Amino acid sequence: MSVQQLSILGATGSIGSSTLDIVRINADKYQVFALTANSNVDAMRLLCQEFNPVYAVMVNEQAAKTLRAMLPTECRTKILSGSDALNDVASDERVDSVMAAIVGAAGLLSTIAAVKANKRVLLANKEALVMSGELFIDTLRQSSAILLPVDSEHNAMFQALPVAAQTRLGYCPLEELGVSKLLLTGSGGPFLQRALGTLSQVTPQQACAHPNWSMGRKISVDSATMMNKGLEYIEARWLFDTKPNQIEVVIHPQSVIHSMVQYIDGSVIAQLGQPDMRTPIANTMAYPDRINAGVKPLDFTTLSDFSFQAPDYQRFPCLKLAIDACYHGQSATTSLNAANEVSVEAFLQGQIKFTDIAAINHAVLDRASLGHVASIESIIDIDRDARILANQIIKQGVS
Repeated sequence: MSVQQLSILGATGSIGSSTLDIVRINADKYQVFALTANSNVDAMRLLCQEFNPVYAVMVNEQAAKTLRAMLPTECRTKILSGSDALNDVASDERVDSVMAAIVGAAGLLSTIAAVKANKRVLLANKEALVMSGELFIDTLRQSSAILLPVDSEHNAMFQALPVAAQTRLGYCPLEELGVSKLLLTGSGGPFLQRALGTLSQVTPQQACAHPNWSMGRKISVDSATMMNKGLEYIEARWLFDTKPNQIEVVIHPQSVIHSMVQYIDGSVIAQLGQPDMRTPIANTMAYPDRINAGVKPLDFTTLSDFSFQAPDYQRFPCLKLAIDACYHGQSATTSLNAANEVSVEAFLQGQIKFTDIAAINHAVLDRASLGHVASIESIIDIDRDARILANQIIKQGVS
């Protein structure tokens, strides 16, 4: 395996940090070409000094100026800024692989730039498919890019599917391969057993305290509402070219079985592992080979219980909203994703209650114009309009 040149989009986030852990363990196989972040200058300074990338991109211009002033003169790294620079380091001809790990809509254009440039795209930014699934897959088909799913659930399905599906993501009818159903597992988050009547009292700190996974604040809240699982449902629909009856969400609180594939002969193939994102990241970085991810193997003698249950949509209305939006079309999923980003941020800032997240998301879907999506530009317009609408609803007060 030759040394791979790697651009990490979202290097200071949890996925970026885990990716860099794997680079440290496998320094003979990977070299960091570019690192990007929004505004976390202190973290980026340390990463630049450790990995000495060719480029570091700070989306925030002032952060880029601060980083330039902080780096020692012997550091070779060139500091860039702005969203265009994200696209540049994602598509640079010297890059082999791109870790697309920018959370939210902000990562869409750079991920598409990597696909158009025929890169090996390690997809951790689920919004790329939630916002633009059909257009994204069409772009993939017109390129020679390799798409590999990083989300633990989609990576689990990927590993449990035949090679014919792995190499044709987005346009491989599952029934032709004997697949009857994809079983998308989710832990249920920190409030699976909490009394429904008390959910309005949930604090941001409580919502971010996931029982199994270590994640960023936004994704942790999405896990608590199970919107994260809803977005993953939409992502799976596009990744694996599924019909509505081919995906089922299953609550699995232990987070050991990361997802399963059910075949028409009655077989179910599951991927198991520690709840550690380094496992699926390493799988995508080395595919079809395997590398050390620094993750300890499961000790089955210590596993006392595997339990499963169907999701309760009264407890998790955001999950139902996402599943319904998936089959209303691209404008619905784009609007829902935008509304959710706004409502989650408002909750984290203490502006709304935990239960208001679902109410705002629902209200935006009710009021948004859900027309045909013809281009990336129209997706960006729909995203912008949904954010404006969500902010208006928050300002007026959630009813």
